[in-house]
Amino acid sequence: MSGASSFSWSRLHAVMIKEVIQMRRDRLTFAMMVLVPLLQLVLFGYAINSDPKGLPTLVQVQENGPFARALVAGLRNSSYFRIVGEVHSDAEAEKGLATGDAQFVVTIPAGFEAALVRGERPTLLLEADATDPAAASNAVAAAGALMRNVLDSELTGPLAHMKGQPDPVDLRVHRRYNPEGITQYNIVPGLMGVILTMTMVMMTALAVTRERERGTMENLLAMPVRPAEVMVGKILPYIGVGYVQVVVIVASARWLFGVPLVGSLTLLSVALLLFIASNLTVGFTFSTVAKNQLQAMQMSFFFFLPSILLSGFMFPFRGMPVWAQWVGEIFPLTHFLRVVRGILLKGNGVAEIWPEMWPIIAFVGLSAALAMKQYRQTLD
Repeated sequence: MSGASSFSWSRLHAVMIKEVIQMRRDRLTFAMMVLVPLLQLVLFGYAINSDPKGLPTLVQVQENGPFARALVAGLRNSSYFRIVGEVHSDAEAEKGLATGDAQFVVTIPAGFEAALVRGERPTLLLEADATDPAAASNAVAAAGALMRNVLDSELTGPLAHMKGQPDPVDLRVHRRYNPEGITQYNIVPGLMGVILTMTMVMMTALAVTRERERGTMENLLAMPVRPAEVMVGKILPYIGVGYVQVVVIVASARWLFGVPLVGSLTLLSVALLLFIASNLTVGFTFSTVAKNQLQAMQMSFFFFLPSILLSGFMFPFRGMPVWAQWVGEIFPLTHFLRVVRGILLKGNGVAEIWPEMWPIIAFVGLSAALAMKQYRQTLD
């Protein structure tokens, strides 16, 4: 008894060897332990940037004189603004901001040159999509200095006395959709997508593995049901759960945080159905691959981490390098964030959100097909 109760290095060594062998058998868990820290290092080290530059900008030039051309050239050479086109009406400018094709619209009004020559501080309008205040704040702050520097180089001859004046141009900034720059307007609608991604993927990822671990998989396989029927039957109840979560989030957004609900809630409900389905099919795919619930949870986390970091929820999407944006476009959360913010804050309709909806639909089809291929109708 005394020998058994005392500490034994040989028994400790035996337990360690057993654990190492067990770890080698569970290769997926070991791979996750290595890949998750590596993924975090890559994303935070290379992909995340809180100071986005090269933001898409539209220009509306109502008077094409030398000063106007100099201002457009200055914007084109700026690190913050990237000219992507020219619009000829306020309706075109509104459409560019509503669809997200442009982050900014710069309008040079008629009579700009004459007013500048007379020293009247003409107005220059800068409209910014402020649904994500962090994405636009640094560029807006740099716009004033940019305009002064560009005009100083053009003020020569009789206009040289105007050089060095603090504000030769009255730069008026209109922060559209979120004029006060309230972060809750950006974060709270985005939380709808984040919460649904986390809960829906996790719950369905455990659907089949739970059956297998509890020993009820044999009963399920003995039933005269096809794989598609199993998947849809396990997914449908969670769609209802997802809508309950959405009701709680929308009510909280409106009554606790004062988030405006500008668009159609019916349209949002349709978009939510597709988004919830995309996450549920991913979770079901994980459940068909994982051998136990632990592996299913690990795979869910490995999907959730890049989704939240590369979607534009925590960090400005346009601040990421091009390769990270391409990866981010794969995840349904990236597109849903644009949809939910567009509907709630901008009042977008079907035409504006469709470019973000078809990738979600395609994702649902691909993940469902993969789940059907991976679903095993035997216990082997």
